[in-house]
Amino acid sequence: MKIRRVRSLEEYELCQLRSHDERKALRDFELECEKSGEKKFRISGFSYTAGSEVQFLVDYQSSVGGRINWRERVICPVSHLNNRLRASVHLLDIELAPYKDDRIFLSEQVTPLYNFLRPRYPNVVGSEYLGPHRAAGSLNDDGIRHEDLTSLSFDRNSLDYILSFDCFEHFPRFDRAFMECARVLRPGGKMFWSVPFVTTSQANITRARVINGEIEHVLPPEYHGDPVNTQGCLCYTHFGWEMLEQVRQSGFSDAYAIPYGSREFGYLGASQIVFVAEK
Repeated sequence: MKIRRVRSLEEYELCQLRSHDERKALRDFELECEKSGEKKFRISGFSYTAGSEVQFLVDYQSSVGGRINWRERVICPVSHLNNRLRASVHLLDIELAPYKDDRIFLSEQVTPLYNFLRPRYPNVVGSEYLGPHRAAGSLNDDGIRHEDLTSLSFDRNSLDYILSFDCFEHFPRFDRAFMECARVLRPGGKMFWSVPFVTTSQANITRARVINGEIEHVLPPEYHGDPVNTQGCLCYTHFGWEMLEQVRQSGFSDAYAIPYGSREFGYLGASQIVFVAEK
């Protein structure tokens, strides 16, 4: 799998031109799978999180417009992680390469990803957002830790890494979350994250906002799955390339994107991308 680091829309477009042939091969394979008409099937590949060849499960769960949601499916039968999370673990090891004893905050806890990372990194701390009236860092009766990315309980300069996958879009003031992450990371520490991202847009797309304490929907409401809330979580923003500059302005010295894809590893779907920032 090739690693390309891009810091702007212009660099991304150049990257797309250079990777045209490999991206076309991936898309042709995906189209062949969709043409089969099967609503549930398996494809072979190497699962990085399992460390072996597997038969990935593909289905139409979370499908959009009748098309396979490749990003959220292609499930490894061993690690139980989907496409984007398997790739995130893979890229975490390649790009960030944490030591076993590094202090890592993962902004999820009741998920297969937390269960996968916990044995590998004994100092990993996971959490969920349990509501506005919980004290930061407190535990509920089930031992689930509460954290709010806009007001974390960690001391300044106390963490080596922050991992947050598809969370920042759920904050109307996501800039406060970026600043808070910069506050608690040590100098040289890194944030690794994913968000709904429009690769063709320079500007962020505001779907909802809060005005005078009331939610105003700019676009039709979009709710994402939440492991601790059956009603789901409102999405306020689909991000564009200006996000990287907003992250830099929040206290990070550098921020960049890593587009990725691989037939062999089962990283399928258009415009797959994750982000890295260093304090």
